[in-house]
Amino acid sequence: MNCKGQLVDLSTPKVMGILNVTPNSFFDGGKYTNEKELLDRAEKILSEGADFIDVGAYSSKPSAEFVSEEEEILRIVPVVKLVLKYFPNCILSIDTFRAEVARVCIENGAAIINDISAGKLDDKMLETIAKYNVPYIMMHMRGTPQTMQTHTQYEAIIKEMLFYFSERIAAARAFGINDLIIDPGFGFAKTLDQNYEVLRKLELFEMLDLPLLAGVSRKSMIYKTLNSNAEMALNGTTVLNTIALTKGAKILRVHDVKEAVECVTLFNKLN
Repeated sequence: MNCKGQLVDLSTPKVMGILNVTPNSFFDGGKYTNEKELLDRAEKILSEGADFIDVGAYSSKPSAEFVSEEEEILRIVPVVKLVLKYFPNCILSIDTFRAEVARVCIENGAAIINDISAGKLDDKMLETIAKYNVPYIMMHMRGTPQTMQTHTQYEAIIKEMLFYFSERIAAARAFGINDLIIDPGFGFAKTLDQNYEVLRKLELFEMLDLPLLAGVSRKSMIYKTLNSNAEMALNGTTVLNTIALTKGAKILRVHDVKEAVECVTLFNKLN
């Protein structure tokens, strides 16, 4: 994977640390509101061994309120500039489904675009990714963050997801996009049981012949099963991250970097 000229080898799993700059994210919303807090969080992510930092300014939790494109840009661009000023060698991923947000962030030094809609919510996204030639993470979702949990009716969820990814991969390749990563979208347009079915059959996505990102960190599929909450879901996150690694995941997207890096280290030792 080519990130601004830096080649990242995904033959061994990598860790992506989450830096949310939203006031309402399900786990860490509103925690990082000034430069010191943002830089402390970025430093912690990097010092604990993350390969990427994923910055998001639009909460995509179920029923999240709408945020305008202008507001998203106002939130995220100063953070991109700040992090890269102090950590110029870090690889920044931008969690957005808007082409204009992606463009502005790439022009300010971001290296990866992480799109929950795989280009389906902005018809200019694939064109933008192709123009700037950056790696592109395509997630499976139906509807929008506001409506996705009303779109959980599947006849055969894995088959339908594979068809979805095949179509999105073909669309991306038609634009000449080279570096693609797929994300099954745990918690997005899926019931609790469907999330576990996708995890149980995760190795089937290897037939797409693309790196796989797993994002289960502190999600409700963990804490609802354990009758707890997001704050108490670290141990469950570690368990599911380990299972995802055994089933072919190449990137773990997490809130807790140290524990995920330990998962990867032990997994690599085992193999």
